[in-house]
Formats: sequence, C-alpha cells, structure tokens
Amino acid sequence: MVSAGEFRKGMTIDIDGQVFTVVDFQHVKPGKGAAFVRTRLKNVITGAVVERTFNPTEKVDEAVIERKDMQYLYNDGNLYYFMDTETYEQIPLNYDKVEDAMKFLKENMIATIKFYKGEAFSVEPPTFVELEVVETEPGFKGDTATGGSKPAKVETGAIIQVPLFVNQGDVIKIDTRTSEYLERV
Repeated sequence: MVSAGEFRKGMTIDIDGQVFTVVDFQHVKPGKGAAFVRTRLKNVITGAVVERTFNPTEKVDEAVIERKDMQYLYNDGNLYYFMDTETYEQIPLNYDKVEDAMKFLKENMIATIKFYKGEAFSVEPPTFVELEVVETEPGFKGDTATGGSKPAKVETGAIIQVPLFVNQGDVIKIDTRTSEYLERV
C-alpha cells in the first residue's frame, strides 16, 4: 500500500481492480480546507487518461508490473509473436497491444514486454534502433545551410524527420521514445 502523498511520476497503482500509471501529480494546499493531491492517471490496459483527486493520507495498492525482454519473431495477420529467449516460450499479442512499438521493431529484435498478473499489456521497443531509410526525397547540394529537415520512411514503415543530407539506403539511428533522428550510421 502507498499513500497518495507518496505518488511519483511513472508509479503504477491499482484502483478498483484497474491499473493506472501516474502521469502527473500535484500537491495542493488551499488557503481554506484540507490539502489534496491532484493526479492525471493513465490506464495501462486501455490507454485512457483520467484526472482524479486524492486525500494525501488515502492509501492505494501499488501494482507490480513485470518486465521481460523478449525477441520479436514474426506477425501472422493481427497476431505478433514474441519469444522468451530463456525458455523459448512463444506468446502471440494482438495488434492493439503492439501498435506503437511496431513502428520501430523488425524481426529478431529484442523488445521489453510488460505484464500485469501474467497478462501482457504493452510492448516497448529498444530505446535506440538502427533502421534503413527506404524512401525519401533526394537532398540537394547546398541545401543544408538552413538546417532543415524532410520526412523519410524507414524499413518498418515509420515516418521520421531527418536532415536534408540523409538519402535513401542510409542506415540511421532513432530514439524510439521521441521518434527523433539521432545520427547516420
């Protein structure tokens, strides 16, 4: 159990059988009346964001989220298969659970899968990935003075803003947390 006064960003809590991540919190001490904690919570299963206030002494259960590194194998229609590299057990996940991560995952990459009570609910790609640019407008000599950018499609289908000097066939490093270009490899 954790009290609302101890909330921190990223903490996972269980409220009425639903698991939420604390997105933002603020301790409010009005001139009149009792203090309270204003929070923004994101449901880890549905992705819905709700705002809720708590008494600072109110207790809630802290949810234990298990993280496991698994290898992405292949997809078959709407199912994406991941394998535990220790036990070789394979689990299929629906597209809605892997949707955001698939922009950066290609076959045989290792991803972090989050479980709550044995049920997988989210997939995180590696923080940095190296992917090949498969489609982009050609850059022109002398075009880099402004430091502009252009859209480029990488091999997984994601569209990333890249500097003008990046060409089709280049391998680039991407930060998956922000979808930003980092460097040409």
